[in-house]
Amino acid sequence: MSQIKITCDSTCDLTEELYRKYDVEVMPLGIMLGDKLYRDGVDVTAESVFSFVSETGVLPKTSAASVTEYADLFRKYTEQGYAVIHINISSEFSVCYQNACRAAEEVGNVYPIDSRNLSSGSGHLVMAAAELAAKGLEAPEIAERLNEMKARLDVSFVLQTLEYLKKGGRCSGVVALGASLLHLRPEIEVVDGSMKVGRKYRGKMEKSILDYVRGRLEGRTDLQLNRIFITHSHAPAEIVEKVRQLVLELQPFAEVIETYAGCTVSSHCGPNCLGVLFFRKAEEKNETV
Repeated sequence: MSQIKITCDSTCDLTEELYRKYDVEVMPLGIMLGDKLYRDGVDVTAESVFSFVSETGVLPKTSAASVTEYADLFRKYTEQGYAVIHINISSEFSVCYQNACRAAEEVGNVYPIDSRNLSSGSGHLVMAAAELAAKGLEAPEIAERLNEMKARLDVSFVLQTLEYLKKGGRCSGVVALGASLLHLRPEIEVVDGSMKVGRKYRGKMEKSILDYVRGRLEGRTDLQLNRIFITHSHAPAEIVEKVRQLVLELQPFAEVIETYAGCTVSSHCGPNCLGVLFFRKAEEKNETV
C-alpha cells in the first residue's frame, strides 16, 4: 500500500482542527488588499477583507496559486515517496486546477481533482479523500471515487447583501437596490461547477436564513446523512445556533460541522452569508464513504 498525502486549496474552508485531524496541507490563494499581497488564511482574515471593503469601497483581488507553487508543494511529498491527491476549487472559478494539472505533469504521481465546487463543498471531498486513504485505497482509485462523488454534492448559500456582487460586476446597481428595498435575499446554488440563482427569500437576516435552510432540507429523502456543513461568513452566533437546531429538527445528520468562509469566498459573497452543504445519496454503494 502506497503512502498518500492529501492537499487542497485554501478555498476548501475547513477548520484548522479538521486539517490537523486529517493531516491535510493547504495551498493558500492570494488576496490583494490595495497593493499588498496576502495569503488566504495565513496572514489575512475574512474580517480584514470586510474592513477593507468598508473603508475603501473596493473589492480585494484574488489570485490563483502558480504552477511553481503547486510543483513545490507536490515535490515536498512525492520526493518522500508519497502519492499526492490535491483538491482544487472549481475550474469555472479559477485557473488553480489548470495550474495544478501542469504542476502534476511536471512532478508525477500527483492527482489533481477539479471539485467543481467551492468552500466546504470542496471540503467534503478533502475529508472523503482522507477517509478513503485511511481505508487503504490507492491514489488512482481515490481520485476516481472523488470524481464520482462530486456530482452528488449539494452546495448552496443565501446572501445577505448584493453589494459585493455589484462591486465585482456580477449584478447591476439597479438589481442590488431593488433587492435591498424589497428585503430579498437570493439563494446561490453551485451547479455543474458554476453558480446560478435559486430561490429568493424575503425578510430580515434570521428569517431569510432559516427559511433557506427549510427550503434545502425539509421533507427530502435523497440526503446522505453522515455529515453536513454549516458554513458562513461570520453570521451572528445566535443565528448559526438556530440553524444547527433547525438542521437536526429537519434531518437526522450524524455530524453537523460549522466552518467559516475564507477570504477568497468572502470576497465575493460578503458578510453574513450562510450555506448548508451535504451529499445526496449515492446510487451505488461503492460511492459512499
